[in-house]
Amino acid sequence: MPTFDIVSEIDLQEVRNAVDQANREAGNRFDFKDTDALIEYSDKELTLSANTEDRVRALYDLLQEKLVKRSVSLKTLDPGKIETASHGSGRQKVALKAGLTQELGKKINKIIKELDVKGVSSSIQGEQVRVSGKKRDDLQAVIAHFRQLDFEVPLQFENFRD
Repeated sequence: MPTFDIVSEIDLQEVRNAVDQANREAGNRFDFKDTDALIEYSDKELTLSANTEDRVRALYDLLQEKLVKRSVSLKTLDPGKIETASHGSGRQKVALKAGLTQELGKKINKIIKELDVKGVSSSIQGEQVRVSGKKRDDLQAVIAHFRQLDFEVPLQFENFRD
């Protein structure tokens, strides 16, 4: 019986590379001179800081540009509010969203049931949804439907087995 998994993952190495590139470019660009612009990478969170809130916004735009070039979906970013720090400097925390929550898994299950493809069923297994069906073509139709949807998190389709 053919199956595949729907997951939402982030390539953390690509995120780290994008952060390094953005920091390097911020250090070289004229509009970031003497702004102390810096992106700090920690586990599942980025911290953007600069000497003005405006430069923090520009740094966020630069980060987005670098992530897109590295094929990391911007849906993984969950930007927080820009906070004012000492001497008018700004700081912003950006969380990285990865994995399917229970409610997203239920939403995916509901969409699959609404497709009403004969012989296709799905179940939530931790942070992934396993989809199984009688025919390979039916599963490929489900994948095609999810690729057309604008889902709130980036979805990947893994472990396709016959």
